[in-house]
Amino acid sequence: MAHNSIVKTDPEKAFLVGVSVKGSRPLLSTSDSLNELALLTRTAGIDIVGQATQQVHHIEPATFIGSGKVDEIRQKIEDCGAQIIIFDDELSPRHQRQLEERFGENVKLLDRSALILDIFAQHARTREGALQVELAQYEYRLPRLTRQWTHLARQAGGGSARGGIGGVGLRGPGETQLEVDRREIRRRITKLKEELERVRGHRTRHRQQRTRAGVPVVALVGYTNAGKSTLLNAITGADVYVADQLFATLDPTTRRMDLPSGREVLLSDTVGFIQKLPTTLIAAFRATLEEITEADLLIHVVDVNHPNVLQQIETVEDTLAEIDVPAIPRLLAWNKMDLWSGETLPTLSDSHTYLEQIRVSAAAKTGIADLLKAIEQGLAVTSYHSTLLIPHTQGDLLAYLYEHSQVENRVDREDGVLLTLQLPSTLYRRFREYQVEE
Repeated sequence: MAHNSIVKTDPEKAFLVGVSVKGSRPLLSTSDSLNELALLTRTAGIDIVGQATQQVHHIEPATFIGSGKVDEIRQKIEDCGAQIIIFDDELSPRHQRQLEERFGENVKLLDRSALILDIFAQHARTREGALQVELAQYEYRLPRLTRQWTHLARQAGGGSARGGIGGVGLRGPGETQLEVDRREIRRRITKLKEELERVRGHRTRHRQQRTRAGVPVVALVGYTNAGKSTLLNAITGADVYVADQLFATLDPTTRRMDLPSGREVLLSDTVGFIQKLPTTLIAAFRATLEEITEADLLIHVVDVNHPNVLQQIETVEDTLAEIDVPAIPRLLAWNKMDLWSGETLPTLSDSHTYLEQIRVSAAAKTGIADLLKAIEQGLAVTSYHSTLLIPHTQGDLLAYLYEHSQVENRVDREDGVLLTLQLPSTLYRRFREYQVEE
């Protein structure tokens, strides 16, 4: 399993750096984003001993923040004894190299993406999750290899628990250690992609079986630490790991449950999102995130008490668009209402349309009945008015449709049985070959 852990018995000390560009309009202010970076840092098991912010007219091509600021931060690091500098943005390979040279080899340089990848590595509990994190780590690392990053297996964050890559290959004539490491990383990336493709095929077959069974899928999505896993536990009685920290659960969890009508559905909990999520991570987790794209209904879970709740909603919706999630009907679950002391709920952007907004508390298990009712109604919205021609030789399909859909009209013809019916979206895909023009 990829375990890019930087946690030690005595936690390392980090200095955080936030940058704002004049004229830019980020979702979160520099201060709020730096607070989130601090949460990520603590989640990774690292202590924080200082921080600095810098406002610039543009990102400086060589040092990101300007030579003067680099010198100022280097002095602060010496004063507070920090061993790690963490930037709140993803650094380009050029910035990474330049800053490593400026700060010196005694200080470890990380950016927000590397930190998130580390946390994912710590929390991946299944083989698929471990493969996906390891792939993301290597694809992130490949263009950033410097002399500091050679012999990767000997470093914290340098390789996988299966042995790493440093020193695996022997150097050929004239070949540098950097070139050896690059070659080994490319080889490992190819192997990981092949393994993940097999996992993806298994997932696809599993989804096809679910589609044939006609069981609707409801997916929980939301910002990290919004309470999705707690809500899954509250609804289904499952025992999914829950902790008050970012990315407490990483691997997707799916549980069967019955709605008040007795209808069976699958409720799936997915990885939480966060602003500035590394693109390599989104790409690596695409197979897992396909669970969202194939869902019949989404429940967007939000922490109503968070001061940046509206920005978190925007981040989740932007990420869903980035992974090409279609226009699946959505419910909005305002979670943690037991802690809510406001009078009116936050006002949503006009660009977001939800079938219904429900107030719940997953921890206190309140509002669950209202949410289940909304799920029932939401799945009804996802049904399609269809006309199917079922051959006489497939009477089992006919019986199945009567049981799992709402048949409005039947006409017995020589070439088969013509049904007009309301078809759930899961069955709509399965019975596409039998559809005829009305």
